[in-house]
Amino acid sequence: MIIGGFQRFSLIDYPDKICAIVFTQGCNFRCPYCHNPELVSLRRKRSVPAAGGLEEQEILSFLDKRKGKLDAVTITGGEPLLQPDLDNFLLAVKGLGYLVKLDTNGSFPLRLEKIIESKSIDYIAMDIKTSLDKYEYVIKRKIEKNGILDSIRLIMDSGLDYEFRTTVVPSCGGFEKGDFLKIGQLIENSRLYVLQRFVSSKTSADQSIDMRSCSDEEMDSFKEIMQGFVQRCVVR
Repeated sequence: MIIGGFQRFSLIDYPDKICAIVFTQGCNFRCPYCHNPELVSLRRKRSVPAAGGLEEQEILSFLDKRKGKLDAVTITGGEPLLQPDLDNFLLAVKGLGYLVKLDTNGSFPLRLEKIIESKSIDYIAMDIKTSLDKYEYVIKRKIEKNGILDSIRLIMDSGLDYEFRTTVVPSCGGFEKGDFLKIGQLIENSRLYVLQRFVSSKTSADQSIDMRSCSDEEMDSFKEIMQGFVQRCVVR
């Protein structure tokens, strides 16, 4: 597994738990507002702060020593499901007694299904980039959009804790009220939907420096729409 970084402590990346975060290297999307652009390329060197050149066994050794002080481990990216040996790593972390959260863009439903069936994860967070008809415009890649639908259904039927989430970037063109009506239809009756504010910092495209965050009024209007579809909607 190609590890791009490791954060030893977080209070915000696993709901209500103290966790460590493993960042995998490589992503099949090219969202211009990506906040981890150093993790996009499979070839790029490890450059996430605190990565420290750690390998899987070193991380597992650290986690073994932190049992009782950490509750959980979050696996994020990049896109973790690009890693061919992710399954073994998840099982190893789970074997240490940790809760495990997986972040994914939902484009690999067959791999996701296998991991769900292995019972190696406890929580799934899937990014819903925008409405399906605008997906490729936002992610700047061709994808099999039925795969996104399949992942949504898998997650909702998994029996696991989960959330769907959308980072709202008005200038990207895929975040109108009509888009949220379509997103709501995709994930209707899901447990939790999170609207994430875009924060301009390091991003994967030069033009992103001009991207703005949504106003409170805009976020509230999107939240109002989504509350009509999901059991719970929050803004982060």
